[in-house]
Amino acid sequence: MQFEVFTLLPEVFPSYLETSIIKRARERGIIHVRVHNIRDYTHDKHHMTDDTPYGGGGGMVMKPDPVFEAIETVLGLNANPPPPEPESNIPIILLTPQGRVFNQRIAQELSQHEHIVLICGRYEGIDERIREHLVTDEISIGDYVLTGGELPALILIDSISRLLPDVLGDPTGAQDDSHAMGLLEYPHYTRPPEFRGWKIPEVLLSGAHAKIDQWRREQALLRTFKKRPDMLEKAELSKDDRKFVESLKSKVE
Repeated sequence: MQFEVFTLLPEVFPSYLETSIIKRARERGIIHVRVHNIRDYTHDKHHMTDDTPYGGGGGMVMKPDPVFEAIETVLGLNANPPPPEPESNIPIILLTPQGRVFNQRIAQELSQHEHIVLICGRYEGIDERIREHLVTDEISIGDYVLTGGELPALILIDSISRLLPDVLGDPTGAQDDSHAMGLLEYPHYTRPPEFRGWKIPEVLLSGAHAKIDQWRREQALLRTFKKRPDMLEKAELSKDDRKFVESLKSKVE
């Protein structure tokens, strides 16, 4: 998968992209991340990428021309007329608090693409023509405001990449994650079996895989019931799942 990141702060990205799972995925050629400095596509001596907003008001606004030129040049798109050709089939995503709120379902959706563009906003905002005539999707990482889109871009790269085959050491690791199965993940334990008098559940030492699977499913349901009951309304539950959830409800009534 190829990620194209367009930013005014390219120096933000190397430290994270050169560590851990993302680093190994890049070294193995599973993902490729190219970071493009929008300032490189300006044509004035000061490399200006922002200007004052028409109509007055505080702050500065990102200019449309360097952003359009940067993306059209990198993707080889026809600049006349905009927007990019639909057949390019490359999501051009603006990271913005106004976008749809990112979740595991959207990560799964985007992991089906081979090429993704991420635009990191800055300043007071972007010229609306970028949103109207260049961007194909808008994504927010939550109902709050950051100083720019660089951290959200890294979050998308990380969450999407780990869904790709062979990125994680465990081939099924991403399938059991919180939210991936519609529930919060069950508890995990490792050695020692007893720590400061706290023992791990006996079922995990039993070697009975069916019982362990049942315990993990019930623990996921229990944890979701306690912490995120709203998720149970959308989760795909079996008859046994629903029976277990009803038993939990009866205990608190």
